Amino acid sequence: MRNSTVRAVNRLTTRWAAAAAAQTQAGNTGTVFTAAGLWPLLALLADGSGGPARAELAQALGIPAEAAGQAARELLDALAGVRGLRTATGLWTGARLPLEEDWSAKLPDGARGTLTGDPDADAKALDAWASDRTDGLIERMPVVLDESTLMVLASALALRLRWIQPFGEWEGEAHTGAWAGRRVRALHRSTSLLDRVRVAHGPSGAVTLLEVVGAAGVDVHLVLGEPEAQAGETLTTGIAAVTRALPATGASLLPDGRPGPGLTVATVAAESPEPRLDIETVAFEVRSEHDLLDHARLFGLETATDTDRGHFPGVSPQPLAVASARQSALARFDAAGFEAATVTAFGMPVGCSASARLRYRARRAEVCFDRPFGFLAVHRTSRLVLAAGWVAEPHTPEPDTSEPDAL
Repeated sequence: MRNSTVRAVNRLTTRWAAAAAAQTQAGNTGTVFTAAGLWPLLALLADGSGGPARAELAQALGIPAEAAGQAARELLDALAGVRGLRTATGLWTGARLPLEEDWSAKLPDGARGTLTGDPDADAKALDAWASDRTDGLIERMPVVLDESTLMVLASALALRLRWIQPFGEWEGEAHTGAWAGRRVRALHRSTSLLDRVRVAHGPSGAVTLLEVVGAAGVDVHLVLGEPEAQAGETLTTGIAAVTRALPATGASLLPDGRPGPGLTVATVAAESPEPRLDIETVAFEVRSEHDLLDHARLFGLETATDTDRGHFPGVSPQPLAVASARQSALARFDAAGFEAATVTAFGMPVGCSASARLRYRARRAEVCFDRPFGFLAVHRTSRLVLAAGWVAEPHTPEPDTSEPDAL
């Protein structure tokens, strides 16, 4: 995919992160959003737009409107080639709505359908499409339908990853941080690759980033800021770091002590010279519903929502305006296939028995995510951010309601 398009999508992700994270922190709720799913739709609309709406959409996209249609098609084609990512685009129109051939010819391959004008029947068909294209993760199409709806343009992305190195898992009470005393699904693992954790510095201070490597070319980065930092500032610094717009230093080069939030680095006596990074985090699930018109200026939709006149002459000779724009999103993070109900955490360093001879000095790092943090799903090759979000609450295990075994 084009570097210029990747940068444009990531810029929209950054701006959306600042707005969405501010709302979620104020309400102490989590959020997840996907600019990579929204950007192509805005680009397709920009390609067929005119007047002030065209200028606003181009500004939101970060590219000229005349290049937007081709860029959308190229991005969607590139996303279809990402392993583990399923994508789809759908267009439904009313029977009486003619489409301009030049615009419709640029649309990506995908579902084409007709709106019957019966909102209930149309909603069922659109919901079925959304559920099918996301493997059941999103069950409803996030659109408002009524008898006046003439066109629905939609995209679907479903990303499934497995970690190259799974986590161990246990259920119990967290002992540290803001979630101390809460029942959580705790995840832990160790690696000799110290630079899986890095530290970047942004406007609100240091930010710690943990790279969790996926098996299909997409990685997830957990992002922890200073306790007093705003969620939006932490996320935007994290985006700049994972997209390499901001330098980040790996743990192998960090000084001993606490060089980043949740991170401890030390040089210790050890049986082996091999370094070790110990990771502790939590499983989480976040669902969000976004009304994009709440941030119409951010997405270039202010003028396009004026229903007194049409704004998309390149789409149809019939006047069209945007009546609703929404996104439903879901993110889950867990041990990636581990089914163990309990997992042992290593609380004692290797070689602590009295008989061991500690002949080496080795680097040790520990990183712990025990309070609200951000996450970013990133395509490893292009550095395109596929999904971003904020975890306000850990996943709480279901209580055990099973009957005890009879004696």
